[in-house]
Amino acid sequence: MKIYHCVESYYPAVGGMQEVVKQLSERLVKLGHEVTVLTRYHKDRVFSELNGVKLKTFNIEGNPTEINSKEAQDYVDFLLNIEGDIVTFFAAQQWATNLALPILNQIKAKKVSVPTGYSGLYWPEFKEYFEKMKTHIHGYDMNVYLSNDYRDINYARENKVDDSKIIIIPNGAAADEFLPETKINIKKELGIRENDFLLLLVGSYTGWKGHREAIEIFLKSKLSNATLLMIGNNYEYFKRQYIKHPSFGLRVFFNQLFGGKRIIFNYLKREQTVAAYKKANMFLFPSNVECSPIVLFECAASKLPFLSTDVGNSAEIASWTKGGEIMPTIKDDKGFSHADINASAKALNELYNNHSKRKTMAEDSFKIWQEKYSWEVIAKDYETMYLNLLK
Repeated sequence: MKIYHCVESYYPAVGGMQEVVKQLSERLVKLGHEVTVLTRYHKDRVFSELNGVKLKTFNIEGNPTEINSKEAQDYVDFLLNIEGDIVTFFAAQQWATNLALPILNQIKAKKVSVPTGYSGLYWPEFKEYFEKMKTHIHGYDMNVYLSNDYRDINYARENKVDDSKIIIIPNGAAADEFLPETKINIKKELGIRENDFLLLLVGSYTGWKGHREAIEIFLKSKLSNATLLMIGNNYEYFKRQYIKHPSFGLRVFFNQLFGGKRIIFNYLKREQTVAAYKKANMFLFPSNVECSPIVLFECAASKLPFLSTDVGNSAEIASWTKGGEIMPTIKDDKGFSHADINASAKALNELYNNHSKRKTMAEDSFKIWQEKYSWEVIAKDYETMYLNLLK
């Protein structure tokens, strides 16, 4: 098959959707298909092909919903002239999807949407966008959802998208990353005491991944001789927003002095991050907004029990993998999730003190991940779906 994957940005850009498209594209190439990614220009990208995946880039800024530049017109023209089998659009509310909406019925290839959650569905500024989407959504030959009960799939059902054009294919984690033994001693590299209980959070410092809440929960918990390690890019943003506050330093100092608690902020290479997953004792994820967080599948691949807010389809992932629990969560009128700090600290204490439960969660989730949620399995699910569209 000749496949085109359209996504706002791609490696070396970092993010959940970038990782999804990279994993799927590279594995579909290994399965014998030709894959081209249509994406945004990146100043640090020095290649036009990576691991067999071809790239076609456009220097488009922001997330326009209509043609507002020559580059945007070039992208639309390219779509109109595609001589391929499949064109898949990843993530609604992003330019790669937005610019294609008015011309869907003119694109010759089979068209697939992977909307990844409709994060702005309840936002007033996106009201017109989702009014128009009620019509556009019927222009796709297939709609791929990451959850059986989330705002994007529920929107499709409410707007009478035929069941034959709806399929659920979840996210996953890479076997070639998580199965090999690591030679990295991450505790030694980061100066973490060997006997410390290691609590991990992996997520970009965007202000929405729950770093502030994770600190509050950790400091309120009864954990002792423990380290909270938070890994993510855009560290400077978080530093400006939270770490520099005078009360933060004092609280961390006294907790370290009297409670044996340490907090480490860092941005690590991927192989170091995988080593951290494997060495950690528990994963804390009080995120505010998600669709289907890849990090929770990576926990399963690492035999790492997780504690998450009820965000995106995290509760579904906990049920699917049997690898985690959901913290008491408060949801606001825009759909954002907020951990109940005191109740979540109590939940952390309870799971921390139940070693046998954590061990069972780790073993069960790892087995289930191998069977159902590796990227190798997910890529074959996409391949089957694509082939069925061409019958």
